[in-house]
Amino acid sequence: MTGKLDWTGKRLKLDVGPVAHGGHCVARHEGRVVFVRHALPGEVVLAEVTDDPGKGFCRADAVEVFTAAEGRVAPPCPLADMALGHDRCGGCDWQHADGTTQRELKAAVIREQLQRLAGLDREVEVRELPGGLLRWRTRVRLAVDRVGRPGFHPHRSHRVLPVDDCPITVQGALDGLTDREWPQGAELEVAADANSEVHVTQRERAPQRRRGKRPAVVNTQVRGSAVARERAAGRSWEFSADGFWQVHPAAADTFAEVVGRLAAVPSGGVAWDLYGGVGLFAAVLAEQAGPAGEVFMVESSRRATEDAVANLRDLPQVSFRAGTVEDVLADDTLPTPDVVVLDPPRKGAGRQIVEAVCGVGPARVVHVACDPAALARDVSLFAEQGYRLADLEAFDAFPMTHHMECIALLERES
Repeated sequence: MTGKLDWTGKRLKLDVGPVAHGGHCVARHEGRVVFVRHALPGEVVLAEVTDDPGKGFCRADAVEVFTAAEGRVAPPCPLADMALGHDRCGGCDWQHADGTTQRELKAAVIREQLQRLAGLDREVEVRELPGGLLRWRTRVRLAVDRVGRPGFHPHRSHRVLPVDDCPITVQGALDGLTDREWPQGAELEVAADANSEVHVTQRERAPQRRRGKRPAVVNTQVRGSAVARERAAGRSWEFSADGFWQVHPAAADTFAEVVGRLAAVPSGGVAWDLYGGVGLFAAVLAEQAGPAGEVFMVESSRRATEDAVANLRDLPQVSFRAGTVEDVLADDTLPTPDVVVLDPPRKGAGRQIVEAVCGVGPARVVHVACDPAALARDVSLFAEQGYRLADLEAFDAFPMTHHMECIALLERES
């Protein structure tokens, strides 16, 4: 086999194997791995190769099913119809699977990542959040095509598929957006809050005045107050509408409960909340620690930190530091924690953060992760430092997609 081999456009009859991380399944053809989307384990499909890097693998989309798996259903979204071939929307991965099958696939991915990257064999259950598979997404980004129509990208493509609606987005969030013309190449950030107010920010690149200089992004608020209002963990929250908040309406409450249960900060104890956002977990930890305790929250976004300060002004036991976690943890005068909660970005915490956290010796670490591979890598790093995976809860916080949320408890070995 040479690097010049190119199967792009070729159609292959495939026996579909196990699910893999990323929203596809693994098949093999003539000695090569084929990552095939829109298929399910155990199926026999006809797949069209969409991308061939010229290595030992290629990517393909199923375009016909000869033998269907038990969990296969008709996609509820017209942009997931198999007849569209590789022109299907890339926002969803599992529109063709029922809810039980989706959660089983996600559990299999978590198990595989933990085994492969952390050397752990562990049974995993991915739990359903209230609300079903559709109309759960409160935040969404739309791209605008060359004639001003908003839509979504196909998988691994910059093309734009215009849409009238999106069945996983909360009802009404796209009203009045998809039936009008927008500036070519713009992006629309849409956020629907708990008060049913829809906030829309239009993002455009400013004209490039100097060659080689990266153009600035101009944000224009075109709908809503730009201040999102939510309710979770028994509290009301206000924050910048384009800031971070959980996308699923039931996620913030659910995750706050689980983090609190696993953290179990002792009364009068000290907790760190790293990557603290607008203060959701810090509020829970502060209630546990009580007035005599201390919660130290770190967040890199100054705007989010300001929102957290305002949201938690009734909890004087919480102190705040705006800055990167790496920089802040270099300060050796920080209060020594009993418990650390960290909710890092998709790439995970990484060795530097893990070693810094373990270096202060908390009894427990609660790790919130939206990527199972990153979580497994971090679990392996914690194991090197003497912390074992004591508990793991997983949630289908992003139905129809390959994404999920995991909350892990790591305990220091005696």
